[in-house]
Amino acid sequence: TVEKILLDVAKRGDNAVRELSKKFDNYEPENFILTPKEIETAISKVSKRDIDDIKFAQDQVRNFAKKQLECIKDLEVETLPGIVLGHKNIPMNAVGCYVPGGKYPMVASAHMSVLTAKVAGVKEITASAPPQDGNPHPAIVAAMHMGGADKILCLGGIQAVAAMAIGTETINGVDMLVGPGNMFVAEAKRQLFGRVGIDLFAGPTEIAVIADDKADAEMVAVDLVGQAEHGYNSPAWLFTKSKKVADYVMQRVPELIADLPDLPRENSGAAWRDYGEVILCDTDEEIAKVSDEYAPEHLEVQTKNLQWYHDRLKNYGSLFIGEETTVAYGDKCSGTNHILPTKGAGRYTGGLFVGKFIKTLSFQRMSKAATKEVGAACARISRYEGMEAHARTGDVRLRKYGFSN
Repeated sequence: TVEKILLDVAKRGDNAVRELSKKFDNYEPENFILTPKEIETAISKVSKRDIDDIKFAQDQVRNFAKKQLECIKDLEVETLPGIVLGHKNIPMNAVGCYVPGGKYPMVASAHMSVLTAKVAGVKEITASAPPQDGNPHPAIVAAMHMGGADKILCLGGIQAVAAMAIGTETINGVDMLVGPGNMFVAEAKRQLFGRVGIDLFAGPTEIAVIADDKADAEMVAVDLVGQAEHGYNSPAWLFTKSKKVADYVMQRVPELIADLPDLPRENSGAAWRDYGEVILCDTDEEIAKVSDEYAPEHLEVQTKNLQWYHDRLKNYGSLFIGEETTVAYGDKCSGTNHILPTKGAGRYTGGLFVGKFIKTLSFQRMSKAATKEVGAACARISRYEGMEAHARTGDVRLRKYGFSN
């Protein structure tokens, strides 16, 4: 399905996008790019309290992203006399940020993608989210605009990421796609990777909690349910040495789920039934080993030896240390990014942050004197490999600068 839609958008551009939007979202505007007046109208529908909450969340995300950016430094070093090597950090030119709006309108995802790209220095940020009841979602539009989006699209699903990645008559193509989405959006990003960059290939969201006998078992159960409500296939895992905590959680989670409204109850009930796990371990080291094998997207630690776990754990998307914090804080407003690796990808990558929007590009320059050593070594190594033309690029400089090989 995704492959056919991507080919259609590549071939027919705006016409394909318009037909797909009508088919999937019953939305067929004259232009998918919102005008300043449309943006203003959408924002006017958002209450002052909600605007203030968006500002609060964006302040936290912006402040943390700025501090992360300060850690990304250009480099220039003379490694040998006359040999200068280095790298420059250059923001991408154009990024497309997708904000999902299916079961839940993910307002916070606008902060995580748009605002982080803005702090990184991306020149053109296009943000897209599906319509809600035939109109742009007011709070999502407000968050995109306040986060610094240069263009805002009211467009969802495969057609949104296809239009941003491939480009159409009215929508400029981008260099990178970021943001969460359903399985179709994820698959579209996977297939588009190579044509454009992507942040990561994301599956259903995950939570794991590490707890010992000192943990508040009620809090553990509530946190597991809190993340399971995302969807029917969202894993929720408990790793513990305490049979008491394990037994309590297994009894309490279904009770908490039963007390939820319809959609969260349906989602979390299916997730816990089919993907919930409670793993009883003998030692802290065994818990850490199991956790690193799972590499959970979100990992909470509620134990008496918090520092030991912080030092020991290696594989996760984001870590929440102590009962005072929880996954929902990071998801919504505390400042760390919630676009994170799932399905074990925490073994080899972290989540979205300013560095994902920045290319670290190397450079070198040399003195003529440096050619005496580098040019001769390059020529010899090239000839070992049978690459005579490579070798002669060193030879020609050795001759010109008065060195023999």
